[in-house]
Amino acid sequence: MSSAIVLDVNMQKSGEILLPKRYSEINEHNLYLYVKSYLASFRGNCASVKSRGEVSGGGKKPWRQKGGGRARAGSITSPIFVGGGVAHGPKSNRNYSIKINKKQKRYALECALYKKAHIGRLYVVDKINIDSGKTKDAYALFKQIGERDVLFVSEVIDTKTELAFRNLKQCYLVDSKSLSAYLIAVFKSIVIEKVVLENIIKEG
Repeated sequence: MSSAIVLDVNMQKSGEILLPKRYSEINEHNLYLYVKSYLASFRGNCASVKSRGEVSGGGKKPWRQKGGGRARAGSITSPIFVGGGVAHGPKSNRNYSIKINKKQKRYALECALYKKAHIGRLYVVDKINIDSGKTKDAYALFKQIGERDVLFVSEVIDTKTELAFRNLKQCYLVDSKSLSAYLIAVFKSIVIEKVVLENIIKEG
């Protein structure tokens, strides 16, 4: 079983929170499917070509059917001609989204949390709050964690805390509703409020 590291106000280890044993039994393929679905939802679809019926021209038969010594042709919009249509080309109506069910999303989140806890990079704090609203104070908090990049997860984000974290490239602040398995997977370490982690464990 893996456990999350509890930090005090000075960002020093003060205890641990054990994650449920079932987290370790979740198939990692659920996390893979969720990340694949998440990235596919952002995929743009701008490639589009014209078929032989959409290019201009082609109203007249280019040459007579017989006697010219050339292969028969009925329209210059055929894909075999330069400037003709494209056969089986991409269209902008393609849907790249990948559907996964709610249970798989849940498993993906729990699996991502387990993997971070397993390598000792899941930290729990009582509250993530920057009263001053200053970026330097948020940066000081980040430096205390001592990791390359950090995802901060708060139950509710107030305006000053949001302003403090907004310009930090190495940090990302989200509320509990915006938390996803993808965000947990891509960040080096996670700092999560105790109430948020407890709610995740309880809902599972």
